[in-house]
Amino acid sequence: MKRIYLDYAATTPTHPEVVKAMLPYFTDAFGNPSSLYSYGQESKGAIEKARVEVAKLIGARDEEIVFTSGGTGADNFAIKGVAFANENKGNHLITSSIEHYAVIEASKFLGKKGFKVTYLPVDEYGLVDPGDVKKAITNKTILISVMHANNEMGTIEPIAEIGKIASEEGIPFHVDAVQTVGHIPVDVNGLEVNLLSMSGHKLYGPKGVGALYIRKGTKLVPFMHGGDQERSRRAGTENVPGIVGFGKAAEIAQQEVDKEAEHLSYLRDKFIKGILRQIDHAHLNGHPSRRLPNNVNVSVDFVEGESMLLNLDLEGICTSTGSACSSSSLEPSHVLLAMGFSHEKAHGSLRLTLGKWTTDQEIERVLEVLPKIVANLRSMSPLLKSNI
Repeated sequence: MKRIYLDYAATTPTHPEVVKAMLPYFTDAFGNPSSLYSYGQESKGAIEKARVEVAKLIGARDEEIVFTSGGTGADNFAIKGVAFANENKGNHLITSSIEHYAVIEASKFLGKKGFKVTYLPVDEYGLVDPGDVKKAITNKTILISVMHANNEMGTIEPIAEIGKIASEEGIPFHVDAVQTVGHIPVDVNGLEVNLLSMSGHKLYGPKGVGALYIRKGTKLVPFMHGGDQERSRRAGTENVPGIVGFGKAAEIAQQEVDKEAEHLSYLRDKFIKGILRQIDHAHLNGHPSRRLPNNVNVSVDFVEGESMLLNLDLEGICTSTGSACSSSSLEPSHVLLAMGFSHEKAHGSLRLTLGKWTTDQEIERVLEVLPKIVANLRSMSPLLKSNI
């Protein structure tokens, strides 16, 4: 059975060209980049080349890029780093109720350390209202953090409008752009952000590497302590193969982002129309147009999302019900609950995310299989019988 992978929001396959670029740095070019001799300087040069490519992808300067262990590391660095660097000015942070757990949990941690956190509501599409951001600002606000696009719904937030508000108020603005960098155009200057988180394995790079963009002049304290790597911003010997791979993935993304977005938008729209046409009581979650090119998130009434997922897996089709970071939890998605969904409806969600190698034939296969799975599950569902 040929497997069909439709969970690109969780992770992406590593691009063959990325793997090729990484391989020498596991063996021949294995030097520690902090070493002064040739082996070390070869590694250091490779890191700096990757830094340039990552910076170009988001319209930044290379010295504004700090490599991390991934998106979670970047989010924690940004939120805790800015909070502790500015606690003499204030203790108030603003974020949204649908952020990735890396932001939510970092904010909760700060809440236990005496900081005050405002969690902004969202509308039925998962959109943050820039007006709510402005209203939440106080003279103690030291950071605003709102994600670029939601990892479950695919809804793209009004970041430029929020960035303008933050800039006018002189408040650092952090954006978790893990789901957008490499998939849609991202320009840190146009969005007026001070900090922006990225992750290599979300754009066909390796796992275990990410980056934080830090606009020049942004005040934050180091998240990791030790040596003076990354311009004394993040201690620890750099993951040279991972960084090289991330740089290569960024280089490829610069060349292919527009073409890929066009292709995936076509497949996404075909997929959504097919599901809504073939399955009664199915609903699209998230914004109908302000959404990522690769994201299809639906709720199917009278069926549990986990049951659909497991039955699709038996057919060789890999999907998810939401964030990979919460896949072991039995609780419904905090994103859907924040959007006003009932627990019952939230449990019936299915996220199908597409990628570079998704084909028309794969979409058609899912559209053939999924309606049959739903019909079979509904035939056994007490939820359906209680709503007839």
